[in-house]
Amino acid sequence: MDTILYFIAFFIGGILISLASNKLLLTFSQSLGIRNKNDVVVRWSNQSKPSLGGVSFYIVFLFSFIVYSFLSDKLFHNKEFIGLLLSGSLAFGMGLADDAYNTKPLAKLFIQILCGVIFVYTNSIIDLTHNHYIDSALTISWVIILMNSLNMLDNMDGITGTVCLFILGTSLTARFMVNGSNFDINSITIVAVIGALCGFLYYNVNPSKLFMGDAGSQFIGLFVAFVTTHNLWNVGTNGVAPSWTGFAICLTAFTPAASDTLTVVINRLKRGQSPMVGGKDHTTHHLVYAGLNDRQVWYLFTVISIVSSSISLLMIYLTVKKSYTLIPFLSLFFLLVFVPLYRITLKYKSL
Repeated sequence: MDTILYFIAFFIGGILISLASNKLLLTFSQSLGIRNKNDVVVRWSNQSKPSLGGVSFYIVFLFSFIVYSFLSDKLFHNKEFIGLLLSGSLAFGMGLADDAYNTKPLAKLFIQILCGVIFVYTNSIIDLTHNHYIDSALTISWVIILMNSLNMLDNMDGITGTVCLFILGTSLTARFMVNGSNFDINSITIVAVIGALCGFLYYNVNPSKLFMGDAGSQFIGLFVAFVTTHNLWNVGTNGVAPSWTGFAICLTAFTPAASDTLTVVINRLKRGQSPMVGGKDHTTHHLVYAGLNDRQVWYLFTVISIVSSSISLLMIYLTVKKSYTLIPFLSLFFLLVFVPLYRITLKYKSL
């Protein structure tokens, strides 16, 4: 009962701090954090809004860290979490600088690689092949992919926040299913950041009042990479299941983000463009070209996220029960989403 109360307290605390932080940012930032003002070539919105909503994620993360440090004297012995704290601070600082100054892509990539190296050094490693060097390279790549993928997905009101909310919810539930509802720093920070996302979405769902910004997308990308490494990728470690089940679960859980990123990369490479430049060619944009409005697109991605989360949890349940036969078939859900979304981008062009 005490553990449940702690979780509820951190969740509510995350929501309240997020709401208060974003309210203050809206009040005192009439121009602060508004990058490329009146430039609607890259931004989907035709209005300039503060891109500081993601600051609340980092504030809530630090809040949970500080409060938990008073409740446990073992926190600073947790090498994995110290790695998250250091790399998360780097990701947030780099994103904040990018919001303010438009930092060079190579500088961003260097920080992302450094964050991945910190993960490896502090034992937050994806255990897929059981070869340290291959798995280390995979972990660094995972960090880079998520920090860029979720940044790219942040192109329409409410989308990235909602997708991350369900991925973190899936990861937290998976953690409870495998390890029990232990009161530890990893579980607490997930609960608190979920609360932060709820508070942010209050201001970000269409019609939004503020954007996440790179400070938010880079930090949440790094945080999601850490959480999913331990709770989705490595669900099959310690002899629980074959390691490939982690890949299948991740692919399914990330269906909304993976479908959008893969579609954009394919289409831009076909046009001879860099996948990393901004543009209005995401699956979300093409759904609008097909006739949906912004809020309907958010509804659709919310439904996809709910189904992705539900199927992922079923796969985790089967993994815990050591019943693996259905898992590869369940992971085909990714293709059921990706193929129609990709075809829409080919059929419906810019308005």
